[in-house]
Amino acid sequence: MAFYSKIPRNIINNLKSKVGLWSLMKQSHGTCSYSSCLNTIHLHRFLPLTTLPQFTNPDSISHKKGHFPHFQRFQSTTTEKQIDSVPNGEQSQVLDFPGGKVVFSPEMRFLSESPSVYSQCYRVLDDNGQLISHSNFVTVSEEVAVKMYSNMVTLQTLDTIFYEAQRQGRISFYVTSIGEEAINIASAAALTSDDIVFPQYREPGVLLWRGFTLQEFANQCFGNKADYGKGRQMPIHYGSNKLNYFTVASTIATQIPHAVGAAYSLKMDKKDACAVTYFGDGGTSEGDFHAAMNFAAVTESPVIFICRNNGWAISTPTSDQFRSDGIAVRGQAYGVRSIRVDGNDALAMYSAVHSARHMAVNEHRPILIEAVTYRVGHHSTSDDSTKYRPANEIEWWRMARDPVTRFRKWIEINGWWGSEAESQLRSSIRSQLLHAIQIAERAEKPPVNDLFTDVYDNIPSNLREQEKLLKETINRHPKDYPADVPI
Repeated sequence: MAFYSKIPRNIINNLKSKVGLWSLMKQSHGTCSYSSCLNTIHLHRFLPLTTLPQFTNPDSISHKKGHFPHFQRFQSTTTEKQIDSVPNGEQSQVLDFPGGKVVFSPEMRFLSESPSVYSQCYRVLDDNGQLISHSNFVTVSEEVAVKMYSNMVTLQTLDTIFYEAQRQGRISFYVTSIGEEAINIASAAALTSDDIVFPQYREPGVLLWRGFTLQEFANQCFGNKADYGKGRQMPIHYGSNKLNYFTVASTIATQIPHAVGAAYSLKMDKKDACAVTYFGDGGTSEGDFHAAMNFAAVTESPVIFICRNNGWAISTPTSDQFRSDGIAVRGQAYGVRSIRVDGNDALAMYSAVHSARHMAVNEHRPILIEAVTYRVGHHSTSDDSTKYRPANEIEWWRMARDPVTRFRKWIEINGWWGSEAESQLRSSIRSQLLHAIQIAERAEKPPVNDLFTDVYDNIPSNLREQEKLLKETINRHPKDYPADVPI
């Protein structure tokens, strides 16, 4: 059962039913293959709903509302003007339909099942950490860059040690983010603390960036009395009301429409913030994703959808999930501006999310980001991915495409990092984490009666009866229940 952090009541109270209809706008396509990223690409190449203005320096982007083209809500016209001729064809006419203009044509033409050209993949750093010539990106200061790298290393170490703890039987379950550290940390760095995060289960780095301590991570995984979920959740189901991070739920894609609802509330309250939701490629196969995309587009809600397209939904490859050109093109179908990004390039992810947030908050529009990456680790500790994908493929992504190593090379090139700092960082993090685990492991467990609280204001009689029966059963069979759980 999922346990959600409390969020101010106005997120629910301010949801309105006022929706509008989008005008039908022109769309355009990119020019590179799905499986590879171009060496040069402009930052503003979001898959557009209208043609975007050209710029070369991201700092030159106007921060005034309305700089980018906006949708115009449909305006009724008189009957006489509903059908007009189209300038480029004597036989064609256009109908001013309530959802946009419909162009008639005597030619029967089916839309192709696949585009003639493929969406581009935005990239700034090559595999050796070198800036790609003419790349367009948002400048990152030395302080932010070093913090990003330190957090990526911390996340990597966190995963390694907790994975080992699960294998030792000290915690029951774990999910790693190995290979996806750049998506976690770079996206978090580009957001503000007021932005509300609706995660899946592979985004602990966002919490880490916002100040969630190693002790708090350990408390949750060990389910002790200090765990904010009171031990009622599986390990890695983190949440923090203080850090605007909704509690993780195992159910796939349910957080996506929640994020849109929260974003709409932020818009109604005129807040300078947006909602951000994360999900995997498998999540886009759920109905919740499609409903949320349409909901966000129609309500013009400031929400950023970040899809971690890591190639696998547990053991199901993307080739068995869809035939479209990845995920980004789906945004166009729903009227959502979209972009495909190299998810293993921290600088590209930071730049894309930074720009997406500006558009979402200032223009009141949803943005879809497809982060192309690879799940290097197993899906979870319950999975053995070598049963459905070759081990040499996993190893190649681990060594040749590691996002942490790539970003380290870039900050070393800038003179911001060195081997001594690297050694001190890794040693310190490991020591802190092992200490946190020792404390979490020895801490008292939540009492049994916490299983029945925090749902109802006044606990109903049927739950009180269940609580009574459970305690009686534990007393009759004490050897079958953990001895360290207070009754």
